[in-house]
Amino acid sequence: VKKMKTSAEDDIEAFLVQPVVSGKREFVAGMFKDPQFGPVIMFGLGGVLTEALKDIVFKIAPLNDVDMDDMFEQLSSKTLLNAFRGEKKVNKTAIKSILKSLSDIAKAFPDIKEIDINPLIIQPDGSPVAVDGLIVLERAREEKQKSSDIDLKKLASCYYPKSIAFIGASATPGKWGHMLLTNTLSREFKGKVYLVNPKGGKITGRHVYKTITEIEEDVELAVVTIPADHVIDLIPDLKKKHVKGILLITSGFREVGGVGVTLEEKLVKAAKDAGILILGPNTMGVCNPHIDFYCCAAHAYPLPGSTTLVSQSGNMGTQLLAFAEQQDIGIRAFSGSGNEAMVTIEDYMESFEIDDLTRTVVLYIESVKDGSRFFKSASRVSMQKPVVVLKGGRTRMGVRAASSHTGAMASDTKVFDAACRQAGIIQVDQPMELLDLSAVFSSLPLPKGNRVAIMTLGGGWGVITTDLCAEYGLKIPKLSEGIIERLNRILPPFWSHGNPVDIVGENDPDIPKTCLEELLKWDGCDAVIHLGIHGKRVLVNSMIESVCKTDPDIDKAAAQVFKESILQFEEAYTQYVVKLTHKYEKPVLGVSLLTDEISKTLYRVEGYEYKSVFFPSPERAVKALWGMCQYNAWRKSHS
Repeated sequence: VKKMKTSAEDDIEAFLVQPVVSGKREFVAGMFKDPQFGPVIMFGLGGVLTEALKDIVFKIAPLNDVDMDDMFEQLSSKTLLNAFRGEKKVNKTAIKSILKSLSDIAKAFPDIKEIDINPLIIQPDGSPVAVDGLIVLERAREEKQKSSDIDLKKLASCYYPKSIAFIGASATPGKWGHMLLTNTLSREFKGKVYLVNPKGGKITGRHVYKTITEIEEDVELAVVTIPADHVIDLIPDLKKKHVKGILLITSGFREVGGVGVTLEEKLVKAAKDAGILILGPNTMGVCNPHIDFYCCAAHAYPLPGSTTLVSQSGNMGTQLLAFAEQQDIGIRAFSGSGNEAMVTIEDYMESFEIDDLTRTVVLYIESVKDGSRFFKSASRVSMQKPVVVLKGGRTRMGVRAASSHTGAMASDTKVFDAACRQAGIIQVDQPMELLDLSAVFSSLPLPKGNRVAIMTLGGGWGVITTDLCAEYGLKIPKLSEGIIERLNRILPPFWSHGNPVDIVGENDPDIPKTCLEELLKWDGCDAVIHLGIHGKRVLVNSMIESVCKTDPDIDKAAAQVFKESILQFEEAYTQYVVKLTHKYEKPVLGVSLLTDEISKTLYRVEGYEYKSVFFPSPERAVKALWGMCQYNAWRKSHS
């Protein structure tokens, strides 16, 4: 003390004495206000490693026990939470108390922008001690209570129109006014269809009205393709005809900036005052296969189903519709949301909640306008039905300027990802994964756990599939003595005697059926992936073609019979798979040996709700099953 007094330039009035905090593990905890999702809580590896390794997890406040347990589970360095180098395991209850306090502070003190506790040192007895802290203040902006004034019944009516007026109808193929009209008419839409163009005359053999007011009856839906600066002039006439909604295909609004923004704002105000809903603008259309209503750019006509698809990219959405048709995946409804001038992705999400025909929700999203509302509605919807999202624009746009680790570690993508995980949304990385998950969710029962039995026609595919399952956290359990004994009666002595079950290329058509049922009977697995049983016809057809070209002595009639027998086996096998799925209420996912022009993802069997599902690769099958397991685990933890 004397030395300190001597060396001090000024008189010392007091001393602050603190004990040395020792511990080999450092974590960080914090809170920041996200402009979209509100208060966000962070936890992760602390000290200098926070920025170096970025092993951190985010959750939207407020937190519950499930959220906090998931934060611990998500950490790559979660082993540090256990007993470590002679020190006791971390007191998770104390950590939860800190995280919960951060959540409470965010609500109680709106002027606190960020809180950063770093390091949070874990003492040898496992207790956490906050060694350093930072609080950033910023006067909170007064936020208006966000709510939607969209009438969900009116929104639903846009997908069940009894009458449609095509305003901007055209006789020129390739123009929107011709393409949407002919697409709608070609599928025998049962509602009334009116054509409007100031030139009058006839288009597609139908009378053309010069204005919508010339139509004697009321009109429910107006499909508008006229130039942007003329759209607002339609509103008074649309109101007179009691139009409920506008499907506004026209571009040239907010997406072009400047004048387009003003034009869109004025149009929205005029439409709201008239009680008219706007879908779009800058949309590529909508469809509802349940009433043969296909009013979109894609001349694709998927079957009626239970998957609702909404895309913020029209091109992406219509391409997915075409894939769905090709793969026999049923669609409940589709909407290209466009600029979302009035109806936003959040409104669509709330409509899914009350639509009984929607069993799976599939979204392509580039941004959300109200993150908090999106998060809350998605959390509710996920309790009833799976929500699958592909997020576009995932490249980092720049780190937010911040004074703390907590703020600097955040990015729009990380917070969005955290919100999705917390709300039970299954995120994918590729467009086709959207349809893969829609196929399994709409066609198979959910697995009760993550234990997978694998049946394969070749050992290598079984090994690859096992590796993929391990990579995605799916378990490959050992076969019980009982099931090995039963399979011994079916398979030759040199079969694998383990999981994966290699049926060693046996040609007896009953063997794969019997083995599959034995695996489904087994209480040690929750799902079965079978590989190479389906698709042999492609190999056989190629083989027979080669033989018939080169061997003049071949019995071509017998070869044709053989081809047909393989096709018949595959048809019978797919039907058998569906029946077993119903019998044992476990998902069965197939991987085709090879594919051809008649291959598809789903095979339907009349009289059965479930379908036979086949993918062209083990990767797609495993990722689809992983998505099912993720969703089921989330729903169980929140029930």
